[in-house]
Amino acid sequence: MLTLTSPIETYAHRLPAGLKLVLLCGFTVLLFALKSPLALLCAALPLIVGIAAAGRSFATSSVRMLRPLLPFVVIVALWHLITKDPFGLPILIRMITAVAAANFVTMTTRLSDMIAVIERLARPLAPILPPKALALAMALTVRFTPTLLARAAEIAEAWRARSPKRPGWRILLPTTLAALDDADRVAEAIRARGGSA
Repeated sequence: MLTLTSPIETYAHRLPAGLKLVLLCGFTVLLFALKSPLALLCAALPLIVGIAAAGRSFATSSVRMLRPLLPFVVIVALWHLITKDPFGLPILIRMITAVAAANFVTMTTRLSDMIAVIERLARPLAPILPPKALALAMALTVRFTPTLLARAAEIAEAWRARSPKRPGWRILLPTTLAALDDADRVAEAIRARGGSA
């Protein structure tokens, strides 16, 4: 399984995980409160400066992390162009900025620090939901997402090597089975270490 934390050490790595998550929540709320494209671009400016201040390599990695968003940007842009809806630009700016901010926090925060924050926040829910179980579920989700994407890419590549047809929906079943197989193996590993899964 992969981690999304950047190996490039930056000033943001030294900030507490709790502070970064609080700032991310506040920033996201602000983005949804703003309506005009100019106000949204002004709100995005500190984030752009913060990413640029982390260095060229880190900024390049941050931009690369936005690639999976491209199909959604194209679909939203086309929809608003076809329907002649003037609210398309604010939606696109908000979406890209929010994802870039979340990526920035994820790339500069160790997963163990995030889990510790989630466990602290989940303590009041202990009677109905064990904090450790919630933290583990979130950690597995974060770590499994890039693994699942990589597995889907491998299956699509294998399909293209054997068939001239586009893979499309045809790789859905093998990707799902591969994900279930990985989940089963992780559950066995957790049980072997004394956990419950």
